[in-house]
Amino acid sequence: MAGVRVFYDRVGNTLTVWFGEPGDEVEAEETGDEVVLMKDKEGRVIGFEQLNFVPAADWL
Repeated sequence: MAGVRVFYDRVGNTLTVWFGEPGDEVEAEETGDEVVLMKDKEGRVIGFEQLNFVPAADWL
């Protein structure tokens, strides 16, 4: 396993965190809390995306 990868999209206001391989994603599940879980073929969560993410001013 590589490391944890974090991506922030300033235009789309999304924060995406991968702790598995992005290419292994076969399913995405919305939780209803503006969070999307990305899963592999075994159903394991390999990442998540926080929608409408706006960081604190000192985070960037």
